[in-house]
Amino acid sequence: MEEKKMKTAVVGCGSISGIYLHNMIHNFRNLEVTACCARHMESAQKRGEEFGIRACTYEEILKDPQIELVVILTPAPAHYELILQALQAGKHVYTEKTMTLDYKSARELAELASQKGLYLGAAPDTFLGSSLQTAKRAIDQGLIGEVTSFTANANRNLDILAGAHQFLRMPGGGILYDYGVYYLTALVSLLGPVKTVSAAIKNRKPVRINAYEQSPDYGKEFAYPNESQVMAVLELENGVSGTFSLNGDSVAGDLSVFYVYGTKGILKLSDPNQFGGTVELFKGGSQPAETLNYDLPYSENSRGVGVSEMAAAALSGKKNRACKEMACHVLDVMEQMMKSSGTGRICEVGSSCERPETFTEGETLLEHVKL
Repeated sequence: MEEKKMKTAVVGCGSISGIYLHNMIHNFRNLEVTACCARHMESAQKRGEEFGIRACTYEEILKDPQIELVVILTPAPAHYELILQALQAGKHVYTEKTMTLDYKSARELAELASQKGLYLGAAPDTFLGSSLQTAKRAIDQGLIGEVTSFTANANRNLDILAGAHQFLRMPGGGILYDYGVYYLTALVSLLGPVKTVSAAIKNRKPVRINAYEQSPDYGKEFAYPNESQVMAVLELENGVSGTFSLNGDSVAGDLSVFYVYGTKGILKLSDPNQFGGTVELFKGGSQPAETLNYDLPYSENSRGVGVSEMAAAALSGKKNRACKEMACHVLDVMEQMMKSSGTGRICEVGSSCERPETFTEGETLLEHVKL
C-alpha cells in the first residue's frame, strides 16, 4: 500500500530553504511539497522554478484546502504571526528555531495548536541525526552507567558571522538563541528537562567591524545588539548538573566541546549543530576510546527530518519528537538564563517536557537510507 504524502508549503526562501526543499522533495517519502512563498515574490519564483513547485503568496497558501502542513523558514521575529495565521487556518506547522522570541508567546501558540488538534514542531532537528541518536542509544543502554554530569561549550567568530548574516543582528539572533539552542535541545533530548539555571551573559562588542570578506560592507562598523557570551550552570530535573558556555568573540570558527560523564564511562559528542559526527566512548584507565557506530540514518545535512517525522506522527496519531513542548521548554530555559544574568540569582525553569523517544532499530523516513 502506498504511503500517504502530506501536502506541504514552505514560507521563506532564503539560503536555508535550499537544503530543506531538496530533502523534503527528494529524500523524505511522506512529504509532497507543492508551494512556496517569500516576502519578495522574486525569491519565491526563483525557488519555485528550481524545485518545480508553485510560487505564491502566504494568503494563497492559507486558503488552499489541500495544503496540510506549513514549514516556516523565516527569521525568528516573523515566526509568531506566521505560525498564528497558519494554525488559525487549520494547518500543521513546523518552524525553524526558535519557535518565537519569548516563552509566553510560544506557549500561547502551543496551547492554540492543542485546542485545534494540530501539530506544531520546531527546529533544531539535529538531535534526530545519527550522532546524537547514537549518543542517546548509548546512554539508554547504560554504556556509561549512571550519568553524573555534563559539559557543553562552543565558540564562534561573530565579527564574521554577523557580518555575513543580517538576521544575527535581529532579535533572537544572539549566540544563545541562534546557536545555543542546538546544544540545549541536544542536552534535553539526551538527559531530560532543565530545573534551574545560573548564568552570566553579556555582549562584549555592541559595535563590531565586519570581518566577512565577501560582504559589500567588509571593514565597516555595524551594530550588534545581542548576547555574544554565555556562561551557565544547569541543574536538570533528574538531579544531574553541568556547565554550558558559549563565546562568540573568538578568532576561530565553530569548535564544539560536548561531554556526558557517567559512573562507567564518558561520551564525547560532536557538534549538535550537525546531524552526523563521531561519538566516542571512554571507559577510563589505559583503554583507548571506542568509536560507537549503530549505522543510523541522517548523518548528512538532513534538515527537514523534523518535518517528515512530524508528518509521520500526525498521520499515525503519535507524538512528534521535535515537538512544541520541548521547543517551548528550551525557549524557557534560555529566557531564565537571561533573567539569571540580569538578577544575579539562580532561576527556576517553570516549564517541563518529556525526553523524546530514541529512534527504534531500522526506523527511517527516507526514500533511500543514504542522503
